[in-house]
Amino acid sequence: MTANDRAILFDFGGTLDADGLPWKERVYRLFRDEGAVVARDRFDPAFYSADDALVGTLPATTSLQETVERLVIGVASSLELADRAIGRRVASRFLADSLETLAGNTPLLRRIGRRYRLGIVSNFYGNLARVCDDAGIRSFFSVLVDSADVGCTKPAPRIFQHALDALGVSAAKATFVGDSLPRDMAGARAVGMRHIWLVGAEAPAASPCCRDDRQIRSLRELESILS
Repeated sequence: MTANDRAILFDFGGTLDADGLPWKERVYRLFRDEGAVVARDRFDPAFYSADDALVGTLPATTSLQETVERLVIGVASSLELADRAIGRRVASRFLADSLETLAGNTPLLRRIGRRYRLGIVSNFYGNLARVCDDAGIRSFFSVLVDSADVGCTKPAPRIFQHALDALGVSAAKATFVGDSLPRDMAGARAVGMRHIWLVGAEAPAASPCCRDDRQIRSLRELESILS
């Protein structure tokens, strides 16, 4: 098969920008590091509420920085934190960590982009293209599928098929890389796509969704699996 015959599709948040750590967990840890220790049964609803509030409401031109700030400030507001500066510090650290990881993954994307057609399928807010521009990675991807734009979210097979159709590649010749078992792995499986689970270096051992599935602890391991 030639490069035009094969594709690698990625999740964005928690995969390309965090090497296996979802946004919710990252935000929780950063608040905790700032001394805002909140019980999970309070934090999780606060995060989901702030996250849902951004879906489909952000202009397509909204930057990565503004996206992160609005999400984190929304969480802080829902938690009714007395120190409002905490949210600003958390947003700043989150953005810096994301940009550092994305920069570190850029050489990998450049190398595998010579052999495969690349795409992103993300449950996002409608501004994925601008965010990828800000991250300096947009040029590597032939297709960017933002759930807010296509009207469905992972794990719905339709969102994965949308990316495959845009690339002109069959599911049998594509691989999906993501950090979520119920969204990324289950969705890719449903459309008949090979899938590689980015578990993350700190995650406990867990069983994959399919027999003989591959797991990686870092995107740096991806090339050896693809070879």
